Amino acid sequence: MNIIRLVSDYAIPVIILLILITGLCRNVKVYDIFVEGAKDSITTVVRIIPTLVGLFVAIGVFRASGAMDLLVFAVRPIARLFNIPSEVIPLVLLRPVSGSASLALVSDMLKTFGPDSFIGRVVSAIVGSSETIFYVLTVYCGAVGIKRIRHTLLAALMASGVGTVVSVWICTLIFRS
Repeated sequence: MNIIRLVSDYAIPVIILLILITGLCRNVKVYDIFVEGAKDSITTVVRIIPTLVGLFVAIGVFRASGAMDLLVFAVRPIARLFNIPSEVIPLVLLRPVSGSASLALVSDMLKTFGPDSFIGRVVSAIVGSSETIFYVLTVYCGAVGIKRIRHTLLAALMASGVGTVVSVWICTLIFRS
């Protein structure tokens, strides 16, 4: 356990130091390259801001309109087929769209059900095995100008679904036996 703590305390400073030493050994102007990269990142941020604003507005409208509750109700029979608890369905639907909203939801669930409850363990496993797909596609594909994302989106949604089903299955296997 002490080794893990030691590694976690010093990993980032050691990596930064290794980058600086490698740059010095190869006679690279590390600071100048850093500043150049920072300039490029500002233009990238400016280019993707409209897409991010649209995504966040759409999430807000979706949740405020009550469409989330309607969608949870519609998905509940399918979730029962995979033994997904109904309390977890909002997270399953929200996680691909918004990381901050899904983490707030997980926080509420952990306060309500407890971190050692079955629901707490399932939501923790789901968050650990899934990604905020639409946010990632918006940022990364938007940053490099990729517009055709349908195959990537389909693969990511399928992976998220598999991650959810396997999370529930493993938690059921381990914690409900």
